[in-house]
Amino acid sequence: MDYNRRTHERRITEFVTTREAMEYRLKLEAERTDRDVEIAALVSKSLDTLKQTHSRYFSGKELAARDSMRI
Repeated sequence: MDYNRRTHERRITEFVTTREAMEYRLKLEAERTDRDVEIAALVSKSLDTLKQTHSRYFSGKELAARDSMRI
């Protein structure tokens, strides 16, 4: 997930494995130019659970997902 702290916009990308998610997170971190954008890898069995446990990430607008595994 990348989350803009200023605008509260978010982009969520789902992965099958934790390893894929972490590799993608590291790629986004390396490419990040805006310090207001937070890159996070959140692990859960469901998106609904994440919405409860990490509600601050879900208060704003959801943007289209990036083309995830094109590392």
